[in-house]
Amino acid sequence: MNQQKPASVFNIVVIVAALGYFVDIYDLLIFTIVRKPSLLDLNVPDNIAAMGAASIKIINWQMIGLLLGGIIWGIMGDKKGRLSVLFGSILLYSTANFFTAYVSTVNEYAFARFTAGLGLAGELGAGITLVSELLPKNKRGIGTSLVAGIGLSGAVLAYFIFHATDQDWRLCYKIGGGLGIVLLLLRLGVAESGLFKQVKQLNVQRGNFFSFFNNRKRFKKYLLAILIGLPTWYVIGVLVNLSDQFATRLYGDNKIESGRSIMFAYMAIAVGDIAVGFVCQYFKSRKKALLLYYILCIISLILFFSPFNNSDGRMYLCCAFLGFSTGFWAIFITMGAEQFGTNLRATAATTIPNMVRGALPLINLMFKDLFQKNMGWSLVQSGIVTGIVVMAVTLIAFNFTEETYHKDLDYLES
Repeated sequence: MNQQKPASVFNIVVIVAALGYFVDIYDLLIFTIVRKPSLLDLNVPDNIAAMGAASIKIINWQMIGLLLGGIIWGIMGDKKGRLSVLFGSILLYSTANFFTAYVSTVNEYAFARFTAGLGLAGELGAGITLVSELLPKNKRGIGTSLVAGIGLSGAVLAYFIFHATDQDWRLCYKIGGGLGIVLLLLRLGVAESGLFKQVKQLNVQRGNFFSFFNNRKRFKKYLLAILIGLPTWYVIGVLVNLSDQFATRLYGDNKIESGRSIMFAYMAIAVGDIAVGFVCQYFKSRKKALLLYYILCIISLILFFSPFNNSDGRMYLCCAFLGFSTGFWAIFITMGAEQFGTNLRATAATTIPNMVRGALPLINLMFKDLFQKNMGWSLVQSGIVTGIVVMAVTLIAFNFTEETYHKDLDYLES
């Protein structure tokens, strides 16, 4: 199944995949940026308990949508093709964004974000799969890191649009839907993966999600591929998203905006994700690059909860440190794609990141319900222990994960 691969990482597929992830991140993070004004507009009481409960409910439903959508779009990507996912997912999440602009209750808001999550789940995995199969193995890491690095800056655009529209949260969602339609038009000139076209002609089973569970070795690879990405959404979904509440507990009076925290974190994540591709090239290893970022993440977590974090400026700085240290999203997904054959690759690359996103409700359950409600721990104590658990699980999984830097993708899963 040999396929001629372009030598340059700057080609139409990489560019369009990067723009697709840019819109994906805009739509994925817009809620965390408009969270407070949108909830106030829906008559949610302006206190930590009510705001926290409504916020967690909405973001949990969005993540559940991502989890289910990841499975659906992943299977479709291997059965119908990578491009079918890229077109179908855009239509769904663009429609959901327009619907979000007209919600009037928290339940409607949660349903709209659940639907958006279903659509958003297909964007990155299909794009990474297409780029991974297009580029030669010595440039896959750089190509996918460029996709993620450019794409992650969508959160920065979301923040500036929010303020440019005088904090009109409903207009922000409409703009997100419009960006999706523009992206749909840009995708019309993108070609399907050559590897997929060749596999499609063979008599081989494609996109069987249950194949990850009926073989012990394959299940182990799949589970480990998910667990190594857990720190990303603990950092964004808990620490950065609730940075205003952590600031109150850590040093008292503050004027922290969680939307601005998200903006600083994602600016740094974008830089980290671009850099990680070159770090992989330097080490000739995915795992060594990943370990370096884990070490930076642990250092950043210590700073976040330490006396160093004692002002608004330092809180934003800590969020940026945390963001850079979790800028391994592209390589983590690339490793997931590289560990499975062409007939399961889109399913793996699409479900793995969405399983991580879908783990956020479980992390929130541990953080909020188990540690705060049941055990009576403070917000800061719960945050620290949750971080220790997440990093411990991640490092154990990392230890058993295989190196994929030199792996040829021209193979099938039996």
